Amino acid sequence: MSENIPLAERMRPRKLEEYIGQSHLLGEGKVITNVLKSGHIPSMILWGPPGTGKTTLAGLFSESLNVPIVSLSAINSGVKDIRDAIEKAERLKFFDSKPPILFIDEIHRFSKSQQDSLLGAVEKGIVKLIGATTENPSFEVIPALLSRCQLYTLHHFTVEELEAIVKRAIEKDSLLSKRSIKIEEFQALLKYSPYHNLEGGIQYPATLVTTADTDDRVVPGHSFKFAAQLQACQSGTAPTLIRIETRAGHGAGKPTAKIIEEAADQM
Repeated sequence: MSENIPLAERMRPRKLEEYIGQSHLLGEGKVITNVLKSGHIPSMILWGPPGTGKTTLAGLFSESLNVPIVSLSAINSGVKDIRDAIEKAERLKFFDSKPPILFIDEIHRFSKSQQDSLLGAVEKGIVKLIGATTENPSFEVIPALLSRCQLYTLHHFTVEELEAIVKRAIEKDSLLSKRSIKIEEFQALLKYSPYHNLEGGIQYPATLVTTADTDDRVVPGHSFKFAAQLQACQSGTAPTLIRIETRAGHGAGKPTAKIIEEAADQM
């Protein structure tokens, strides 16, 4: 049941209030919050790095406005799929109800003709398009479609936001909350993680986790590895991954960076 659902999916916010990050767009007086309060959203493009919550936001818009959402992935969809999705969206719209959301992930992968096929539905208000992209829309989205959408840029999570996400997972997840898990050396591991942006941004979360039951140590890594390791910890079947000792008598005299590098080499 729930143990078969990936951690990231289990912890996906179900309400806008649960969403962490993108404080330049969400929050009291911020643009997207104000748009949602109005009861209507424009067609939009969400541009940001992987893992910043674009798909989650689209789902939250649907939940907040109580409108249906039809989702497509540009990786495996063609013009016929787009037309089918638009027809489905039309069937979901009743009388004067709000238009459904058509969410297209990786919209930059659509060809010009595929993007052209969206124009009529967007222009007539049959759907509200939400396109997610990791690429600059100015180069990857045709001007005619881009001119009919508002563009919002999503940012990498801050250290504080990453800490909040990890702590919430440990405290609120239906499986992790049953185990005794302690976070250690979060800042040190962020600093020496290969995913750390030295200019100040954090690209992926990294942390050191100790489970009191097994004393297993989880070394730094990107979000997918971190999720997988927490999945293992939660079931009680996690092997002893790496023991990283930084206290006196346990690796004393060895700099933290060196210990972390040695641990990473063993993964």
